[in-house]
Amino acid sequence: MAVQKKFGAFSGVFTPSILTILGVIMYMRLGWVVGQAGLITAIGIIVLAHVISLTTGLSISSIATDKKIKTGGIYYMLSRSLGLPMGGSIGITMFVGTALSISLYIIGFCENFLGIEMIREITGLGDSINDYRILGSIMLSILVIIAFISTSIAIKAQFFILGAIVLSLASIGIGLFTGEPSTGENVSWLPIADGVSLTVVFAIFFPAVTGFTAGVAMSGDLKNPQKNIPFGTMTAIVTGFIVYIGLAVAFAFLIDRQLLLEDNNFLMKIAWSSPLVVAGIWGATLSSALGGILGGPRILQAMSRDMITPKIFSKGFGVNNEPRNALIFTFLLAEAGILIGDLDVIAAIVSMFYIAAYGFINLAFALERWASADFRPSFHISKWVGIIGFAACFGVMFKLDTPVMFLSMIILAGIYFYIKRKKLELDFGDVWQSVWSSIARTILYRIDRKGLEERNWRPNIVLFSGGSKNREHLIQFGKDMVGNQGFLSNFDLIPNKSSKVLFKKREHSVPDEFTDENAGVFTRTQECRDIYEGIEAISSTYGFGGVEPNTILFGWARQSQDPVRFAKMIRSLGELDLNILMMDYDKDSGFGKHEIIDVWCRGGGNNCNLVLSLIKFMWLSDTWKDARIRILIVNPINDDKEMMIRDVENILESIRMDAEIKVINNQIEKRPINELIEVESSNSDIVFLGIPQIREGEEQNYVNQVNRLCQNVGTVVLVKASSYFKDLMIGHQTGMVKQDKSEYTEEDIDLVISRKIKIPEINYPSDPEAKLQLKQVFDSVKSMNEEAFNTLIVDLFSLNRSVYNDIIKSSNTSLLELKNKLGDIKGTEDWKANISNTYRSIFNKALEKINQQEENIAADNAWAKSAGWGEF
Repeated sequence: MAVQKKFGAFSGVFTPSILTILGVIMYMRLGWVVGQAGLITAIGIIVLAHVISLTTGLSISSIATDKKIKTGGIYYMLSRSLGLPMGGSIGITMFVGTALSISLYIIGFCENFLGIEMIREITGLGDSINDYRILGSIMLSILVIIAFISTSIAIKAQFFILGAIVLSLASIGIGLFTGEPSTGENVSWLPIADGVSLTVVFAIFFPAVTGFTAGVAMSGDLKNPQKNIPFGTMTAIVTGFIVYIGLAVAFAFLIDRQLLLEDNNFLMKIAWSSPLVVAGIWGATLSSALGGILGGPRILQAMSRDMITPKIFSKGFGVNNEPRNALIFTFLLAEAGILIGDLDVIAAIVSMFYIAAYGFINLAFALERWASADFRPSFHISKWVGIIGFAACFGVMFKLDTPVMFLSMIILAGIYFYIKRKKLELDFGDVWQSVWSSIARTILYRIDRKGLEERNWRPNIVLFSGGSKNREHLIQFGKDMVGNQGFLSNFDLIPNKSSKVLFKKREHSVPDEFTDENAGVFTRTQECRDIYEGIEAISSTYGFGGVEPNTILFGWARQSQDPVRFAKMIRSLGELDLNILMMDYDKDSGFGKHEIIDVWCRGGGNNCNLVLSLIKFMWLSDTWKDARIRILIVNPINDDKEMMIRDVENILESIRMDAEIKVINNQIEKRPINELIEVESSNSDIVFLGIPQIREGEEQNYVNQVNRLCQNVGTVVLVKASSYFKDLMIGHQTGMVKQDKSEYTEEDIDLVISRKIKIPEINYPSDPEAKLQLKQVFDSVKSMNEEAFNTLIVDLFSLNRSVYNDIIKSSNTSLLELKNKLGDIKGTEDWKANISNTYRSIFNKALEKINQQEENIAADNAWAKSAGWGEF
């Protein structure tokens, strides 16, 4: 059985790379570049081009020492790093660039070949574009036949060509230093005034530094790609850089500038032996073309094996798996380039293709080096090498031809999405999972450090759906609330009563139609011993810094077999200070036409505030984007109606929302709340109702009352807000009051003191006596104000700070206790001695507020009793 022939670093990487680097551009265009740009600018062009090639070569070398490189070279590296969609789009770019570079080298050969007068006379051809096309097509066919027969023959032929290039360079060197030197007055230092644009000069020169990919493309035919590619590639790049800098300096100082500009074949005239130069040019151009003919089909073959391109190109022949079908297609594409016929035009096109590909090669390395925990190359370099290379590539592309750059990006994006739709995946994944994890880690750290501001609040919902197929309405509702702004974690809890532990196994992600189509929606399946315990455990532990869940969503268990345990679970979730949403879904009406949302407000508390915040996100969904809101309030005191409407209008204005407001007077009729809701919301598509706390021992009664409340209403969402949301005081006091459980500090007192009343200056009358009398009165008032504030108010706050603390923390202090404390202070000697009648009214108003609050609570209890809820 025949054994596949393998090549080492010198024969398989360095030789094809250096033959391409020291190719057509060096012989046919380097002199013109120096003549056009001048020595200083030409060196800058050479250095910039080599910055791109050097960084890309280093990136390739590092990737090559981490992964096993197979057939396909750069494509194989990119596809295994960036994934098949992106790797495939860049692979196609590389393949087209390689195929067109074959045309570039063959047209360069034709330009020199037909530049010799004797050859033109023998062949009968001229030096026109059509003559280049005819000769180029013939030479391309010969080279393809050589590659078609055997890769080994082509590789061996390169050694003779390398020798010819070395001899030609020696001949040029001898000729430069032994020939007649140019005059110092015509040394090429700076660009000529009316010359070609430097961006065009760079575009024509850049293919000179792309040759190192010829060796990488042979990765499948190397003995040890992980060692051969880094050594062979970097050696070829450094060698090429030294040769180009040396020749540029020599051309500028030793060759007449006009000759550099006008004669592309000037090397044959100045060399010690022109036949050696001719041999070098022919060998370099044809070997570079041959390198492309060997490498291009292998890129196409590798992509076809990954099913990115047609499968017919994946077929190999012989012991070396020669890609002959891919070779034929490469021949056709290269022939299309030859028909262009203009070396400079082809060079500019090839430059754009290669620069784009090199940019993504550097990006692939930078991402691997930064994010992938599995990236452990033996050739270590900094990730900044890749970043610099990526920035240099796209900066150069932007400068060369901005419209073409954007066009190429659009083409790449089109190829990317085409491959993405084919849903091709690698068995071992790609770097993007690590990239997203690293980005998420950084973002979460910043969010956790800064904390969440109220204006940036968004729902992070934990949904207990009981399975996507069982309760699709819950999934859809949760998705509508998070939209493209929040997070939805859907837990499908599967009961397993035989389990000895709460959770039998670790939760795992389950892709479904909802998670596939919506970013921010995640589905988890989890076996658990007890559903209620599972919900409580997940609600208390799920999430981590920066993205802790803030809302729990599940269905209202109307048919629960254990309503007491269900109600206890609700109470325990409330103790976690999470927003609780429970949906009582009406299977007959569903969500109706998604047009009307009813929000029932009690007149106090923060449930309504949570609902309004959630509706903002519902409006972002396609389902509820056109829905209108109705805010409905049951009014136990008819005289408060106008005040309630005004308060709601102020609240809506502050949160920039539009809604219809309806206050239902119920002082006289005292109709049960469930009747009012049934009548008013009969045509609504979804109804939001706030719920009170569940008292211990009243669980069964609570569930029964909710069932009665929701019985004939349609789809209802029961809401219990966390302490994060402000209270909306409707009919009691205007606006929103932020709940605050902190101590009353010295800073709070200083803030109050800083707000003391300032009496403005007045305009005095012109009459002197009237002015004097008025000024005396005004000064007396100012003096009294200062003395009262400084001696009384400050003492008052210092003396009675504990009372204000208790008022602020009124959730922990009964109204009776507050009244007693105020009464105690009112009877002290300090009160009689220090507090004037003016400031005594502060305490009287506090007592009035307490009495008013007692009346409000009494009214609320009457409202709740009418619905069968009991007292709040």
